[in-house]
Amino acid sequence: MLQKLKLERDFSRYNYLSLDSAKVNGVDDAANFRTVRNAMQIVGFMDHETQSVFEVVAAVLKLGNIEFKPESRVNGLDESKIKDKNELKEICELTGIDQSVLERAFSFRTVEAKQEKVSTTLNVAQAYYARDALAKNLYSRLFSWLVTRINESIKAQTKVRKKVMGVLDIYGFEIFEDNSFEQFIINYCNEKLQQIFIELTLKEEQEEYIREGIEWTHIEYFNNAIICDLIENNQNGILAMLDEECLRPGVVTDDTFLEKLNQVCATHQHFESRMSKCSRFLNDTSLPHSCFRIQHYAGKVMYQVEGFVDKNNDLLYRDLSQAMWKASHPLIKSLFPEGNPAKINLKRPPTAGSQFKSSVATLMRNLQTKNPNYIRCIKPNDKKAAHVFNEALVCHQARYLGLLENVRVRRAGYAFRQPYIPCLERYKMLCKQTWPSWRGPARAGVEVLFNDLEIPEEEYSFGRSKIFIRNPRTLFKLEDLRKRRLEDLATLIQKIYRGWKCRTQFLLMKKSQIVIAAWIRRYAQQKRYQQTKSSAIVVQSYIRGWKARKLLRELKHQKRCREAVTTIAAYWHGVQVRREYRKFFRANAGRKIYEFILQKIMQKYFLEMKNKMPSLSPIDKNWPARPYLFLDSTHKELKRIFHLWRCKKYRDGFTDQKKAIYEEKLEASELFKDKKALYPASVGQPFQGAYLEISKNPKYKKLKDAMEEKVIIAEVVNKINRANGKCTARIFLLTKNHVLLADQKSGHIKSELPLEDVTKVSMSSQNDGFFAVHLKEGSGAAGKGDFLLRSDHLIEMATKLYRATLSQTNQKLDIEISDE
Repeated sequence: MLQKLKLERDFSRYNYLSLDSAKVNGVDDAANFRTVRNAMQIVGFMDHETQSVFEVVAAVLKLGNIEFKPESRVNGLDESKIKDKNELKEICELTGIDQSVLERAFSFRTVEAKQEKVSTTLNVAQAYYARDALAKNLYSRLFSWLVTRINESIKAQTKVRKKVMGVLDIYGFEIFEDNSFEQFIINYCNEKLQQIFIELTLKEEQEEYIREGIEWTHIEYFNNAIICDLIENNQNGILAMLDEECLRPGVVTDDTFLEKLNQVCATHQHFESRMSKCSRFLNDTSLPHSCFRIQHYAGKVMYQVEGFVDKNNDLLYRDLSQAMWKASHPLIKSLFPEGNPAKINLKRPPTAGSQFKSSVATLMRNLQTKNPNYIRCIKPNDKKAAHVFNEALVCHQARYLGLLENVRVRRAGYAFRQPYIPCLERYKMLCKQTWPSWRGPARAGVEVLFNDLEIPEEEYSFGRSKIFIRNPRTLFKLEDLRKRRLEDLATLIQKIYRGWKCRTQFLLMKKSQIVIAAWIRRYAQQKRYQQTKSSAIVVQSYIRGWKARKLLRELKHQKRCREAVTTIAAYWHGVQVRREYRKFFRANAGRKIYEFILQKIMQKYFLEMKNKMPSLSPIDKNWPARPYLFLDSTHKELKRIFHLWRCKKYRDGFTDQKKAIYEEKLEASELFKDKKALYPASVGQPFQGAYLEISKNPKYKKLKDAMEEKVIIAEVVNKINRANGKCTARIFLLTKNHVLLADQKSGHIKSELPLEDVTKVSMSSQNDGFFAVHLKEGSGAAGKGDFLLRSDHLIEMATKLYRATLSQTNQKLDIEISDE
């Protein structure tokens, strides 16, 4: 996997992982990695999706290793260049981005305004900023994609809307020695959650008492809306000032942002700064110059202003977005939809602070539409140790979480409230007047119910739409009474049900008894009828049997009489015939016996031959042995006829191409058998002819265009120079009318010989491939003399040349085989 991702096992090679916090003692990274992969498979990630996620993470790691160097242009402007392009090349291979496109995006920035485009170079600092911004955006958008993908995988498939219980886990305020932009927005989120807690518990509850007309003494509590307004006000809020500084032209630094806060928020009672105009903080040496302090509901928190502008203005240049959109990697392309040239948006992207503010506002709207219940966790100590209780820390948390005010409101107020209709529906079975249904207003029914139960008036109050119960024990009493009443009702229901069930069972058994009795009576009558019927059948069968036996005896007697007469007559006729033909039978008996025996012997011979027939292969010389001497000529004739028949069957199975091949093989046998030592090795090799694929090889395109006839054989041969004996590779081509010799490398034709000019082919009887092509004297090709060639397929070449010459000139080509 490391090779596929182009990564190395040593994590210290990557700048983003070279920090001290990259390795934690006691943590098995390999086991965690296997757990993550297994979890992705369980959730439903496909293999290609998992591989895509790993490739994006590998690209982020490699982005941290890209370094830049400054260079000066001719016009005096500074620009940046990538020092080592190996990392950039591997990133482009992982993401499928053109290397030149990504390299330009790191060196230039294009600014569009209406219909104008301005391209500016990036210096080294801006290039590093662009690199880190791309890495952070890749990682952040990959995280958002993973969350969306997991939610799609685990969401309920049913279309029926059901109730859902959600859990929002908030760790709490972050107060460190050095607090920056991250702690600021986290504490802002906690302020908003505390505000909605106050509204839904303290403020909303007291307003509900007043709205319902309940006598109530207002309890004071701290409302942190003023702190939330200090941070999120659209005009003078800290986030608004931070966005304004990020969008302002000119030199923008963290110090200018702090100066603007001092001007706008100087008089705010929850804002403190050393540079503030308020004189009471001028001597506060605990507050550094580059910091400001906010008095949150949980206490005072001092924030380092360094890095606020850069972290808020975490912009990704449009060139990098477009480069990511051009990637062939499907996941990366989907993460940067704004890079699509067809969807270019000239608006400045929102800052980190405004995005977080919108997310918090969405969360608040979602919580206000729900029915939240709060679980407050108290931290007993700062050491994360067991059995250690810090009383001061616990009291501080109880105060700033508003738990004391909440307890006072609960003590002075009512522990339980419920609308009249649900209350009446739940407890109406406790009163005979309201059970089973109450016909009248729900409030009147509740009053009748509580009066019947003799609940003290100080334990409850009637509002305009709800009943308020002060003590939980009153509610517990109602629940106990309801529980006992439900048990009584359940007993009543069971009693009625059991009575109905027993009556139903009795009626069913009575009906079944009637049906069973009817079936039994029916069965008894049927059985009695069957007995009577079977007795009558037995009597009838005996009578019919007696009559049939009597008739059978008479018929048998008549049959024996007829058979006796027939037998006597047959014997008498036999005696008469034998007396008449006795002399003829004795004269021809020997010849008939001989013919009968000879017929049986022939039948046995042919039946045995049928089972002992050899195979249909023409080369199979097996034949059954002759059983009798007088069948010798017949046996040989049958062998000859069978051999001719199977040869014909074998020939009938040949195709035209196969017939031509066997004809060539037969011609070669007549020419070279027992004459050329090379012939036996060529018998088992098929004649292919086209050993060079001239039509498919583009190198021989000119040679193919120069030939107009069909090629019979194409092979590379060695031409022997008569002067010095050197060999030259040539392409030997045989067509219907010509013999061609062409250059092997270029394909140019060197010699063209008509078949009429070829008079003889000579060769030795040894096991070599040399042969000479003799030309007719006085022909145009004879000027250069005869050709001495060597080929690995001499037998095939000479045979095809012999057949082509015979077909063209009707004269047999002289094949001379001699060692002289």
